[in-house]
Amino acid sequence: MSRRDAMTTSRTIIEELEEALSNRAIGYRAEALRRITDLFLGSAADYGEDEISLFDDVMVRLIGEMETSVRAALARRLSEVPNAPRTLIRKLAQDDAIDVAEPVLTSSERLGEDALVETASTASQAHLLAISRRAAVSEAVSDVLVTRGDRDVALSTVANAGVRLSERGHGMLVERSKDDDALAAGVWVRRDIPRHHLLKLFTVASENVRRTLETVDGRSSKVLRELLSDVSGQVQASMRQPTGDYTEARRAVAELRRFGVLDEAKVREFAATGRFDETTVALAELLDLPIDACERAMTQPRPELVILLAKAIGLSWNTTKTILRLRGGNAALDRSNEDLTAFTKLRPETARKAVQFLRLRGRVTQGRS
Repeated sequence: MSRRDAMTTSRTIIEELEEALSNRAIGYRAEALRRITDLFLGSAADYGEDEISLFDDVMVRLIGEMETSVRAALARRLSEVPNAPRTLIRKLAQDDAIDVAEPVLTSSERLGEDALVETASTASQAHLLAISRRAAVSEAVSDVLVTRGDRDVALSTVANAGVRLSERGHGMLVERSKDDDALAAGVWVRRDIPRHHLLKLFTVASENVRRTLETVDGRSSKVLRELLSDVSGQVQASMRQPTGDYTEARRAVAELRRFGVLDEAKVREFAATGRFDETTVALAELLDLPIDACERAMTQPRPELVILLAKAIGLSWNTTKTILRLRGGNAALDRSNEDLTAFTKLRPETARKAVQFLRLRGRVTQGRS
């Protein structure tokens, strides 16, 4: 836009504003706002930020007393404009009337992350639902949606492939999915959910939710098999390096088994007295698993696989808790209640099925070596 055209536009806007403010009739002001909006939209792509700022100031002053229908019409017209007046867009996004806020919250590119976080942190559930439908939602915004949003907001957030979820966001959704079939299914089919959160979801979910997961896309068995392969084969804890040599532990455990006294009490005794190698070998013997599979379960940061192995054997929570303390130290005490919930909700048949996958994988690996 030329300097002359810009000056002409400025005079036109100012004249419209002066006439509108001098006339107390709301209808007249609404008409002035419509004409200024038409003027802006007519050449929006040509305006620089200075000209847009002028439109912004004038339109914000005019919109204050307008009826909801007028504000909503303005929001709809500006929601798809990439360089719409920034302050006005933010004001529309925070409007208490969802008819006004929704088109802007759903579509406007002028709303930055800070504005979306602020709105999501204070506005109604209808406002959060609108934000959850945006083409792209950052982790900072989605954290607020899954923490503060109701069930409809959570379902919409999970269903939107344009939503980026943080580690915290994934964890919150898994926690909220425990007794919610629809939400659990939505989380289960997201392609970005980390494997350890999938395992956590399957572990903590209610029986009804697990049945739902087992039928979603027909992928439960495949996902669980791959998941356990990844967890058992890749993750190692920094708290203890694998020994690679269990000669003495093998001998001691084999002797116990030969005399028929390798049982839960002996496993609990090993764990309670800090005998890591004997505990690991005993688990492998009782499950007919390779020692390295149980070693990886004992040394990875998260406890889910140990809980799964204990459940497959039929160990009590007291014994399982003792094993978790052996491998996790004080960290295991901090999450004891969470681990108990996971242990209680995990079905033995699910655990045994998972161990079958591990056993088969171990035999295939041995056959290749």
